[in-house]
Amino acid sequence: MRTPTVPPPIDPSSRIESPVQQWLAGRGWAAFEFQQEVWQAIAQGRSGMLHATTGSGKTYAVWLGILDRLLHDHPPDRGAEPLRAIWLTPMRALAADTTRALSQPLHALAPQWTIGQRTGDTPASERARQDRRFPTVLVTTPESLSLMLTRANAREELRSVEYVVVDEWHELIGSKRGVQVQLAMARLWQFNTRLVAWGLSATLGNLREAMEVLCQPAIAQGTAPEPALVRGRIDKSLVIDTLIPPEPGKYSWAGHLGARMQQPVVDEIAKSGTTLVFTNVRSQAEIWYQLLLEARPEWAGEIALHHGSMDKATRDWVEQGLKAGTLRAVVATSSLDLGVDFLPVERVLQIGSAKGVARIMQRAGRSGHAPGRSSRLTLVPTNTMELIEAAAARRAAYAGRVEERQSPDKPLDVLVQHLVTIALGGGFVAAQLYAEVRTAWAYRSLTQQEFDWALAFCERGGASLTAYPDYHRIVMNEEGVYHVPDRGIAKRHRLGIGTIVSDASMQVKYMSGANIGTIEEGFIARLRQGDCFFFAGKLLEFVRVREMAAYVKKAAKNKGTVPSWQGSKMALSTELGDAVLEMMQRAAQGDFFEPELQASRPMLQTQARLSRIPTPETLLVEAFTSREGHHLYVYPFAGRHVHLGLASLLGWRLARKQPNTFSMSVNDYGFELVSAQPFDATPVVDTSVFDTAQLLHDVLASLNSTELAQRRFREIARVAGLVFSGYPGQPKSTRQLQASSGLFFEVFRKYDEGNLLLTQAQKEVLSQELEISRLRATLKKMSKLRVDYVQLRHPSPMSLPLMVERFREQLTTEQLSTRLDRIIRDMENDPG
Repeated sequence: MRTPTVPPPIDPSSRIESPVQQWLAGRGWAAFEFQQEVWQAIAQGRSGMLHATTGSGKTYAVWLGILDRLLHDHPPDRGAEPLRAIWLTPMRALAADTTRALSQPLHALAPQWTIGQRTGDTPASERARQDRRFPTVLVTTPESLSLMLTRANAREELRSVEYVVVDEWHELIGSKRGVQVQLAMARLWQFNTRLVAWGLSATLGNLREAMEVLCQPAIAQGTAPEPALVRGRIDKSLVIDTLIPPEPGKYSWAGHLGARMQQPVVDEIAKSGTTLVFTNVRSQAEIWYQLLLEARPEWAGEIALHHGSMDKATRDWVEQGLKAGTLRAVVATSSLDLGVDFLPVERVLQIGSAKGVARIMQRAGRSGHAPGRSSRLTLVPTNTMELIEAAAARRAAYAGRVEERQSPDKPLDVLVQHLVTIALGGGFVAAQLYAEVRTAWAYRSLTQQEFDWALAFCERGGASLTAYPDYHRIVMNEEGVYHVPDRGIAKRHRLGIGTIVSDASMQVKYMSGANIGTIEEGFIARLRQGDCFFFAGKLLEFVRVREMAAYVKKAAKNKGTVPSWQGSKMALSTELGDAVLEMMQRAAQGDFFEPELQASRPMLQTQARLSRIPTPETLLVEAFTSREGHHLYVYPFAGRHVHLGLASLLGWRLARKQPNTFSMSVNDYGFELVSAQPFDATPVVDTSVFDTAQLLHDVLASLNSTELAQRRFREIARVAGLVFSGYPGQPKSTRQLQASSGLFFEVFRKYDEGNLLLTQAQKEVLSQELEISRLRATLKKMSKLRVDYVQLRHPSPMSLPLMVERFREQLTTEQLSTRLDRIIRDMENDPG
């Protein structure tokens, strides 16, 4: 295969009309200014980043520029071409839609060129065809691209690639999947130093950094043209409003308004065109699908459910129904967040808080998904605080206060996986690969010592696994080239490639064998024969488990539980938390002009009567004594992950000064500490307890950090290839995987203290589960605020949700309802 030659940059304006321009004119389309700017940059051989509104034409902005250059450099009348362009998408569901969009101009302008998909859903026959010859354009995922790099002739097959596009880059950049992309890009740039790469995004706050993360290999070599950052601005209106509940009330807690919003949501769907109803988690999607059917049984067949655990055939049917406009509404999770083009969708409803500005804008863009059409998202609050949050979210979105996303810093589990991948893909020389890996943004500060440790870990399994041949995954030959010596190791590695780690799941099947979807093993383990549950919109009765499949039948009973999937709850972003406090300050000043503030006025006025309203300049701290003990409520508005760390830290520091035992509860707005013994709150009032000195030591001491690290290590062990999930059709159970990773964890702790994967586990606990950098910033901010300390006679509207969080773990639904009725009655009788 010949090495591609790249001619000098061309100026599109120097030609009268290119084939791409003719194709556009034939369809009656005219390019936007930002699209022309992208085409010019690509013609100059520049990589870059395009940030533009969802539905504004990002795909064609980049693709037509690439196609124009390909047609110029490789005239299509010469026949078929090798693989020239790779389009990376974060979701398999997005691949088919993207392929259709790219195919239209490709087939019209270069009918002899081919386009294909390569994802986990690609049939074996198509994979075999691609193995013989890759198409000219390939739409694929990060995992499938990494698999391509394991092929022995990867260099010969992929050196022809001239363009790589990473779609929805904001969705990848902050995760290990994004790091996987960075390493693959570093490899492709090493194959072809003139490679051009572009990232696409609609919702990112740190655009220039995101561009540099993607283009770092080209920047590092110092010879490529400067990357181009293009911001697409077109007249496309974004409408964000709120479905105001009829009677929000003075008090609320999580889910308080949920079912009460059933009829208003039904009414909105009835008077709208095709509607997407987004929820944050799959269990909530199941609940709302049932609520809609309960209210309008005649809509059966016109409304549908969509989430990642459902069978692919069902999801495909739902997506085609959305495209065709045959469905009235679809209740979905983030499975429909990204890029798929559903032109008939006119309306988006968001059930509950979206937790972040970027997510609101992303989901709003699912409606009016075309240039010139308005995108509309309506927020549906499930508690009164979410009314205030809705107004804050709208203001932040209109002001463009979008969250930033940072790349992980040198995750060694991904590096270990990559070393074995490249050893399979033709082998590597250690010094050369070290230099190559350091061109990836995430590993730009990787030391020689860290690389050598990862290399030795792949070669010998570290200090504690040397005696086990299965962990001798690479060896060096006489020429100094590392390769994989064992076919079994190679097979297991290819099956385990990727960085997405989730709890083991089971197939859910009817007794006839028909597949319904997948569900977490832990949920099935809690069921007894005859138990009923809702799944994929159906009420099912559990029958038995056999060979890692849960067999069910349609249930005759009228009620069931709802599956609860693992995964951390989304946390309120810093940008949205700050916006909520600004909105509350307006309320504290008597400004209730926003409709959401007017609706939440009774709750805010009750909060002001019994306590204070928090503001950006103040830190509200409430104290209360009840029969449970002594309560302390603190409201930093920093999100539940940070609040978990803060609650643990403050409880530990307060108990260190005065021995005590605290229990806690957290939500996105604040946290509660409860102790049986009274304690001195002075360190909180004078802010001395918020000191950041010795923060890392105190956080680790305040938590069961070993337990947290062991849980995190399971994921690291899977990515690093220590734990094998099983062959197709023979998956290992969660218990087996946990036992295996736990064994490695203990062995490394006892016999291999220098194992850097252990260090990584602790680091990930701090950075991801506790958000240590955000926790530190929150502490610094809290120490500068004026503390409003209030001794409560009764729980305030803001403290009540934290009480409910704790009560739910202790009381039945009936007991909780009785308890809340009494608390609210006492609050109402307090004259203030």
